[in-house]
Amino acid sequence: MSAEDRVRELGLAVPDYADPPYGGRYGKVKPFHREGNLLLLSGITPEDREGNRLHPGRFGLDLTVEQGYEAARMTAVNALGLIRLAVGSLDKVTSIGRNLCFLRTTDDFEDLHLVSDGVSQLFIDVFGPVAGVAGRASIGVSALSRRNCFELWTEVSVTP
Repeated sequence: MSAEDRVRELGLAVPDYADPPYGGRYGKVKPFHREGNLLLLSGITPEDREGNRLHPGRFGLDLTVEQGYEAARMTAVNALGLIRLAVGSLDKVTSIGRNLCFLRTTDDFEDLHLVSDGVSQLFIDVFGPVAGVAGRASIGVSALSRRNCFELWTEVSVTP
């Protein structure tokens, strides 16, 4: 089954970043950079196209791991929209290389990996147990733009 078929089967609402263009709320930003078969996605957050944030706040203070998992999963769905914008189809993805996850946390929050699993599992659900598994780092930070709780940078390998 192709990645596009899996998206349909899962009922995912992947956003269209072509119209309006990506980045309006965050100033002049490049949504992605492609160099040969390597696709680098810009920072992606758990926001819909209108700018509504899912679970703004801080882990360890006002957000649960479950809310974070949901926000991370939404962020990964948003990443699918940027991949489509960059290469035209999710079927052109050969593997997810690396996910760098930033979480807005208190100093004592330790379950960053459980939140970031929302990204990892979504990519496995869409791209399969080989291409969808990636390297990952989860980093707790004191602030993210617009009080978002989560931000993702992703590196993807694609067909030429």
